[in-house]
Amino acid sequence: MPSLKDLRGRIASVKSTQKITSAMKMVAASKLRRAQEAAEAGRPYAERMGRMLGNLAGSVAGLPGSPKLLSGTGKSDVHLVVVMTADRGLCGGFNGSIVRSARIMINELVAEGKQVKVLCVGRKGRDALKRDHAKLIIDSYEGVGRRGLSFAEADEIATRVLTMFDAGEFDVCTIIYNKFKSAISQVVTRQQLIPFAVPQAANANEAPAGPKAMYEYEPSEEGILAELLPRNVAMQIFSALLENAASEQGARMAAMDNATRNAGEMINKLTLTYNRTRQAMITKELIEIISGAEAL
Repeated sequence: MPSLKDLRGRIASVKSTQKITSAMKMVAASKLRRAQEAAEAGRPYAERMGRMLGNLAGSVAGLPGSPKLLSGTGKSDVHLVVVMTADRGLCGGFNGSIVRSARIMINELVAEGKQVKVLCVGRKGRDALKRDHAKLIIDSYEGVGRRGLSFAEADEIATRVLTMFDAGEFDVCTIIYNKFKSAISQVVTRQQLIPFAVPQAANANEAPAGPKAMYEYEPSEEGILAELLPRNVAMQIFSALLENAASEQGARMAAMDNATRNAGEMINKLTLTYNRTRQAMITKELIEIISGAEAL
């Protein structure tokens, strides 16, 4: 049985931990509000841009003059997987779920005989994947969004990806990140960036009634796509970074809330054990005093 001194030390240690986790929870909640607003503000632009490019790409897909970012290289032998995680831990299963999905995808591609290259955004993803797939990691980015996410950081990553594609270093590029749903719910998402994935046509029964709008494009549709598709790569990466940032803070807030409550329960149990041990020791001392007095 631990002594009273040991129990007091453990109670003090758990209380210190509880203060830290409570403070981290409040900091994460404060950052979550801003990150959530940024992610929700960026969704309409990214979604509408993807929808507009989908309408354009649907009319030129398969034509000889279609941009390379739309038509691809004509093969899928080399895959670039962009894994987006956080630089820090203590955020529950946020990093683990992304790394798990990346491992599954990498193993499936390798089993199919594909060559895989991994570009890590975030230290935790790089450290986790280095254990099994160190030879596949070509580069990593750290500190993205440390001082607030900016489009310049996403554009830097997009420029690296586009440069590799123009050099013929890969055929297909996919990003893996967590899409923010709520503070306790994040969805691991795989999104193909290159070649641009044309959305499937909606079900005829679900198509809205009435005439469809007709558009005339100036310059040509191919020219517009050649200009907008590289911008779309940067925009989708920026949107994924925003979603990841909100998901990270939501996961951290939930994890620290659970840790704070668990620390409170542990303090209650240790305090109860301390009081019982103290009462037992006092009772034992009284019995010894009474027994000694009777012996005299």
